[in-house]
Amino acid sequence: GINKENLRYRDHDQKELSFYSKATTDIEYLYPFGWGELWGIADRTDYDLGRHQEYSKKNLEYLDPDTHEKYLPYVIEPSVGADRLFLSVLADAFEEQKLENGDVRKVMHFHPALAPVKVAVLPLTKKQSDEAMELYNDLVKDFYCEYDQAGQIGKRYRRQDAIGTPLCVTVDFDTAEDHSVTVRDRDTMEQIRLPIDQLKAYIADKTRFN
Repeated sequence: GINKENLRYRDHDQKELSFYSKATTDIEYLYPFGWGELWGIADRTDYDLGRHQEYSKKNLEYLDPDTHEKYLPYVIEPSVGADRLFLSVLADAFEEQKLENGDVRKVMHFHPALAPVKVAVLPLTKKQSDEAMELYNDLVKDFYCEYDQAGQIGKRYRRQDAIGTPLCVTVDFDTAEDHSVTVRDRDTMEQIRLPIDQLKAYIADKTRFN
């Protein structure tokens, strides 16, 4: 889900190369403080297996079944730091949006598959809390969910935007009659009406990694 414009490849020059490396390329990310290494990919040639072979006194050559050529395989080392990757995802997802009414919305545009919370269940008012809690208890069996009934519905949407929840499900006055809920999309803020019996399939589709 990272913006491709914030990624680039950078080849190491000869002075940067480690003594065992024939070539190294970094995937760099444009962090708030500038370009920095996200993922290093090094061609270590046959140095690793060569050293193992030298000191173990064991033949580690590979015999190609087609050409019958023997050789020591090269090692390609992709090295990524979990902290750097985590920071790049956070930095890339965060946005402060100025809305038409002048309000500023803080939102984390996590790819839905990476979002810590997949869906929030919100009763429109406390009168719908029993129905909403029943729905939450069902959804939480399959998805990471939050339940929130504190404050105005708009403020609750904003709280979920700020932690990157892709979908908010609101139980309202009509739910008991039509067995449907309002589903709000984090990124577009668009809302649709959806039958409860279709909700799990909809959430699963929206939060899978494509």
